[in-house]
Amino acid sequence: MIFKKILEERLSAEIESIAPLSGGDINEVYKINCTLGKFVIKHNSCQRFPKMFHKEANGLHMLRKGGLKTPAVIDHFEYEDDQFLILEFIKEEKAENNFWIEFANSLAKIHRKSNALFGLDHNNYIGSLDQQNDPMSSWEEFFISRRLKPLVKIAFDNGLMARKHLADFNHFYRVFSELLPVETPSLLHGDLWSGNLLCGLGQQAVFIDPAVYYGHREVDIAMTKMFGGFDQVYLDHYQDCFPLEKGWEERVSIHNLYPRLVHLVLFGRSYLSGIENVIQRYT
Repeated sequence: MIFKKILEERLSAEIESIAPLSGGDINEVYKINCTLGKFVIKHNSCQRFPKMFHKEANGLHMLRKGGLKTPAVIDHFEYEDDQFLILEFIKEEKAENNFWIEFANSLAKIHRKSNALFGLDHNNYIGSLDQQNDPMSSWEEFFISRRLKPLVKIAFDNGLMARKHLADFNHFYRVFSELLPVETPSLLHGDLWSGNLLCGLGQQAVFIDPAVYYGHREVDIAMTKMFGGFDQVYLDHYQDCFPLEKGWEERVSIHNLYPRLVHLVLFGRSYLSGIENVIQRYT
């Protein structure tokens, strides 16, 4: 790794070994062993993803301040066109029932952290995409203006959607406010698929790679249903801790329009049919 000396200077430690970890298409990710212990290093381009790791560190701090377990942020910095995030290494174990109960308790805890407005005081990232968070008082207006419309425009401009889809979304926007119960803003993880949840030692739920903002808590719940990987034990216990409003199951597909649009923009037209199926129910 060509940045070994820079990292050693930042850590004030000698790196003994470096091994690549899976990091997706956005980051290079490594596990390092050094004289201070074990850490995870994330690396990418400042030019392609300005301030990404600064914003990720902020998100981890917000979740940690809210009472969740996240990897401790050791350092984040830029060097020429490269940016780095140094995190605590989390040793994992197999998830059992106690883990899912712990996860439910943790999720309910941050969802009880509220705010006057939906959104956040700065934009951040969802995957490699800019996530717009300018605050608004209405969830319906926020979800349409800050979540759906920006990605629908990108999808259309990139040839991933036709004009018919724009018309269908415009109709959906007009009926959207009738579909949701009123809730106060909740602190959200924002990108809660199973790959962003680790089972640490002692069956501790550890949250990584957040896309935080204050939103409707059903967004996080819906995301756990999108790709699977979450035991029903968690949902049953969450309902005991912080019951969802009646009809939440029917609203899962509505809130998952946002991550489906993210995947459409990032990975192509194979995600379009799932979006069409939801929108066509309301057109």
